[in-house]
Amino acid sequence: MGKHEPSTPATPDALFKDAEERMKHAIEHLRQDLAGYRTGRANPAMVERLMVDYHGTPMQLQHIASITVPEPRQLLIQPWDQTALAAIEKAIRNSDLGVNPVNDGRSLRITLPPLTEERRRELIKQVHKRTEEARVAVRNIRRDLHEHLRQLHKNKQISEDELRRYEQQMEKLTHKYIEEIDKIQKAKDEELMEV
Repeated sequence: MGKHEPSTPATPDALFKDAEERMKHAIEHLRQDLAGYRTGRANPAMVERLMVDYHGTPMQLQHIASITVPEPRQLLIQPWDQTALAAIEKAIRNSDLGVNPVNDGRSLRITLPPLTEERRRELIKQVHKRTEEARVAVRNIRRDLHEHLRQLHKNKQISEDELRRYEQQMEKLTHKYIEEIDKIQKAKDEELMEV
């Protein structure tokens, strides 16, 4: 029921490989998620995943326009198809970025206002919520791995000593990825506190 089940009777090595891949995926998802959080500096990641209604088809902004940073606090969005300009502008205005793009008829410029102290604190809360979700995901993967290892022991495929050794290996793996999440959170907090 929603649990990740290996398709074949797995060896401990295969279980660890699968768990590590899933943990890496959780970290990558977190990185992509946090890249969209607006700091005081312009970053194309803030808008590249915005969904734009492009002639009736939802498309990510990065697939229909070039996004550059001409100045530290400014984004320049130039659609490859000029007919998409209004749809891009609408998507940006409707997003939760809280910015107003300037439309010159050929491109959009977004100038980021400095973050207020209140907005910084709000963003840090959101970052902490996202990083905690990533920690929970890693712990859930650890729990699944542990259940599979105990099942192998119960089925007499691994000994009690092997189980203990694998449990230690599992804790090291989990700790490695939780530490990575902590580093990502600390870096994003510092970035958000920059004035």
